[in-house]
Parts: sequence; C-alpha cells; structure tokens
Amino acid sequence: MGWAAAELSGIDLGDQRLNKRSVKLLRCLSAKPTASIPGACRGWAETVAAYRFLAQDEMEWSDILQPHVNCSVTRMRSESVVLCLQDTTELDFNGRGAEGLGPLSYEAQRGMYLHPTYAVTPERVPLGVVDAWMWAREAKDAQGQRPGISESLRWIEGYERIAERATELPDTRLVYVADREADILALMQRAQALGNPADWLIRAKHNRKLNMEESKLWDLAAQGPVLGELRFYLPPRPGRQGRNVIQQVRALRVSLPAEGGGEFQATAILAREMNPPAGEKPLEWRLLSNREASTLVEAAELVDWYRCRWEIEMFFNILKNGCQVEALQLSAMPRIELALALFMIIAWRIGYLMRLGRTCPEMDCEVVFDREEWQAAWLVAGKPLPPQPPTLNEAIRLIATFGGFLGRKGDGEPGAKSLWQGLQRVMDFAMGIRAARDAEIYV
Repeated sequence: MGWAAAELSGIDLGDQRLNKRSVKLLRCLSAKPTASIPGACRGWAETVAAYRFLAQDEMEWSDILQPHVNCSVTRMRSESVVLCLQDTTELDFNGRGAEGLGPLSYEAQRGMYLHPTYAVTPERVPLGVVDAWMWAREAKDAQGQRPGISESLRWIEGYERIAERATELPDTRLVYVADREADILALMQRAQALGNPADWLIRAKHNRKLNMEESKLWDLAAQGPVLGELRFYLPPRPGRQGRNVIQQVRALRVSLPAEGGGEFQATAILAREMNPPAGEKPLEWRLLSNREASTLVEAAELVDWYRCRWEIEMFFNILKNGCQVEALQLSAMPRIELALALFMIIAWRIGYLMRLGRTCPEMDCEVVFDREEWQAAWLVAGKPLPPQPPTLNEAIRLIATFGGFLGRKGDGEPGAKSLWQGLQRVMDFAMGIRAARDAEIYV
C-alpha cells in the first residue's frame, strides 16, 4: 500500500469510485506539488476526472481530511507530549473569479482564510493536521462593521476541540500553542473552567492590569526572579541574519483578572535577549501558560515549545509556495476547500519527511517511500542500487539534490524547498520506471 492509500485508509465519500479517485488524485498532486491540476494529471481524461471529483457538491472537505486526522491521532498516541499549533493564514485568490470568496486584509482583495491545528512533537516532527477551519469574510456594512460570527471564537473552539482530544489520549500530554492573536482572556478562562485537560501556551499581546497590583502584568514580570539563561541559534530568515542568542529568563506566577469578575492563575514567562548585535532589536518573548515554571528547566521547556510554533509557518510556506494553492483555478470556494484538504495532507508529508530525515536518519527509507521512488533517485543519479534499502536520511539527501541541494559539508540538512522540488522530479522518474516495467509485460 502506498503512502497516499495509507493516509486515506477508510475514507468514505459515499461512493467507492470517489474513494478510489481521492487516493489517485492525492498521489498525482503529491507527485507534482508545484504544478497546476492539469500539470499534475496524466492526460486530458485524468484532468477531467480530477475536476469532476472537486465539483462534487454533496461532498465536504472534512470528509476528505478525516482519514488523515485519524492517522495523525494514531501517530500522536505514541508520543508523551504533542504540541497542537494553531494559526491563521490568508489565501489570496484575487482575480480568480471564484464564487463565495470574501475580503481579506484589504477590502478589495478576494480570498479566504485557513486556520488549522497542526500537531508536532517537541522535536518538531509534524504528526499531521488534526483540525481546521475555512471561511470567507463578509463585506463590511455601511457602518464599517463586519457582520457574522466573531472570528476570535475559532481560538476558543480550537482549545475546546484539543481538550476533547485529550480525553482520547490519556497517556499523551497535549499543549495548545498559539501566537499573539490567541491572547484572549475568554480562552484562558474556558480552559480553566474545563480543568485544563490540555495545557496552553500563548504569546502575550496585552499588558493587562492585575486586580491586586498597581503594576501591569509585564512590568511586574520584568521585576520577577531571574531563573537563568537560555542559549540557542536563531536561524536566518528574509531580512534577518542567523545568530547565536542568549536570553535571560524570568518567570512569575500571577493572578489574571477574569471577565465577569474573579481571577485565575497563570505563569508569565519573560525571555529577553542580552547583548543583541548592533542595530538588531533584542529578541523578546512574553509567554503565558497554565503550567507552573519555578525553575529554569521548567521555563526553558515552555520556551522551547513556543519556538516549535515556527513549524506551522513552515506548513503555510509549503502549502502556498510548494503546493501553489493560491494559483488554483477553481470556480467556487467549496471546490477550493476540497482541493485544500488534499493539499494540506501533501504539505504535511513534505514537512514530515524533512523533519523525520533529521530526527530519525537511520530509519529504513521504505517506511515512507515506495521502493520505485527511492530506486528512481538512485538510477537517475547514476548510482548503483544498494542491496538493501538505504536509510531515510540518505534517500532524502539524494532526492533533495534534484531540487538544488548541494550536500556540501557545511550545507546542513535539506530544507523544505529543495525537498519538494526534488520530490517532484523523482516522482516523474518513478513514473517512467513504472511505465517501462508495465510495457515489458506486454512485449
């Protein structure tokens, strides 16, 4: 069974033909993640079948994603800690003419929003998408107000769904991790009311006034006890060079004012960079959590967990730039949603392969690659086929060379971009091998 069939195992779209088509389409799109739907399909008949599949009005995108969610939960079950990352991204379909889209950050832009829950390990290995919201905003009315349900509710509902999942995974600690937009008292109060079945870790946006203190929250935290220092390497990003960072860490248990009266307990962690390079703004994180952190080890764990939040940004990067979802030429938002369900699985797999190759380099590559796929890479690279399947790290590094990875001593491990580009070429090679093999049957 190939990876696509395994990830969609048990799918029920109400028709066996649709079930089979979903697996075939997932396999085709993953083989050429940067291509358009016609470019990923083999021929006109397959392209028509793909568009017909995405035009099924009675089918919900959640029906396609659910088997992947089930597989993700199975992967989560074997972990002691799972970080459930939440964030929102805009998908810009301006000029595409698709029905059902709404305004984005700029009212004239047309598109939609995607808000997934992305499960990863503390070692940053992606386990899968376990929840998602997709919606389009309504246009503002004459008073400049936007009708419809408050979008902030998705953060609270997101925690509630993770809390429900926690009851299914009693041996796994689930941690809700989110950025500043989730700094909502109602969310923290809801977690408190539920008994915090899942931990929460949120980067603070507001400097709230405390009930019993004259000082505001982060002014008081800045005077709290210094637990020690953290040292780590901050990778480069556009407009910023990589550098070694030393942060001074403070933590303070505080009572936050509850909406409607009363208060609840939380830990405020302040991690502030010491002696940043000249001209650079100090790297500072203000984090809130239900977990207590009275020692440097406990606080450092929470800071490390927050640093893992970057994985959902990587997921969005793969989805937009690797899978080119904003270039989809579909006539209506429900059809885009069906396609996004498939592309979210593909984006997860690319990130999963990249991280797994780093954390489990000695794993047999056939755990995640079909034999024809890794053999195609060896044959086209002009390398003799090894008598036994190579390790996962060996396979990923070779595949990434077809996407521009040079593999020099100082290059480190392949990134997502070289991997998705390399996968596209290797899948083409594997297709050729399958075609040659099938042709021999009829000779």
